[in-house]
Amino acid sequence: MHIALTGTPGTGKTTVAHLLPYRVIDINALVRSGLNLGTDPVRGCLEADMDGLAEHLAEMDSGEISILEGHYSHHFAPWSIVLRLSPRELEPRLENRGYLPEKIRENLEAEALDVILVEAVELSDRVDEIDTTGRSPQEVADLVVEIIQGKRAMPPGQVEWLTDFLGRSMLPQSRGLKR
Repeated sequence: MHIALTGTPGTGKTTVAHLLPYRVIDINALVRSGLNLGTDPVRGCLEADMDGLAEHLAEMDSGEISILEGHYSHHFAPWSIVLRLSPRELEPRLENRGYLPEKIRENLEAEALDVILVEAVELSDRVDEIDTTGRSPQEVADLVVEIIQGKRAMPPGQVEWLTDFLGRSMLPQSRGLKR
């Protein structure tokens, strides 16, 4: 059984996935290894072959719990666990990764607008949502395990970043105001 561990880039998916006691399938690694349609000329990144990924993952489904890790893994699993992170914490993580300002803004907006969560709710039969803000990777991994084991449910709707994000994005940056 595949369970998606998904969320906006920078929310902690990869770090948490490596702490879980389950088989982890890195969706991005599959895309890099050939399950792609080439480089998107506008965004400059590999475009995932969604049909090829779906086929490949169906062949890999062994009946045991497998975690599909990646920001679009929710396209391939009946159950999604969405990691969320305050844009205040997300921004420096993306800056430390060397993301360009436009890409940072795009991801902050996606997080504030619940883009991944909404997609997961539309595509998955079950969705749980974890706010990773202020939590250690191990704390988040423990929550994921509790959810999978049926000891805890964390349904969507617990997190709301839009108000804070809109307030921050309206600040005049050129005046040197702290965000």
